[in-house]
Amino acid sequence: MQLNDLKPTRRRLRGKRVGRGGKRGTTSGRGTKGQKARAGHKIRPAIRDVIKKIPKLRGYRFHSFRPGPVAVDIARVIAAFPTGATVDPAALIAHGIVRRMKGKIPRVKLLGNAAVTKRYTLRHLALSRSVARRIRDAGGSILLDAS
Repeated sequence: MQLNDLKPTRRRLRGKRVGRGGKRGTTSGRGTKGQKARAGHKIRPAIRDVIKKIPKLRGYRFHSFRPGPVAVDIARVIAAFPTGATVDPAALIAHGIVRRMKGKIPRVKLLGNAAVTKRYTLRHLALSRSVARRIRDAGGSILLDAS
C-alpha cells in the first residue's frame, strides 16, 4: 500500500462558500448590499429593543399576599370598653372599632401611648411592649392565643 492509495475514513461536509466567483455572479444570491449580504451577519430580534426600552423596577420588593394585623390605638379601646371588660377581636368588631376582612375576623394589634387606667382582660390580641406593660400595671391580664 502506498500513501496515494489511502482514503479518508470520514468526510466533513461544509456549507457552500458563496461570493467566491462561479455561476452565481457577484452577489452570489445574497441580493445587494446591506446587513444580510455581509459575511457573519446577525440580526437582533426586534423584541429585544422593545424590552430594553421598558422602564425597570429596581430592587427586591416582596409584598405578602397575607394581610397584616389591623393596628388599633389603645385610646380607642379605653374610650369604648368599661373596666373589667374582656377585649378580643370579636368585641372590637361589635363596638365598631375594627371591621371584618373578607368576612373573617382579622388579626388585631394594640398600639399607642395612652395611659391605661382601666383593668382589662385581653384575648387573642397582639400588643406592643409598652401597651402590654401598661395593661399589667393597671391590673389587667393578657391571654395569648394558642397559635
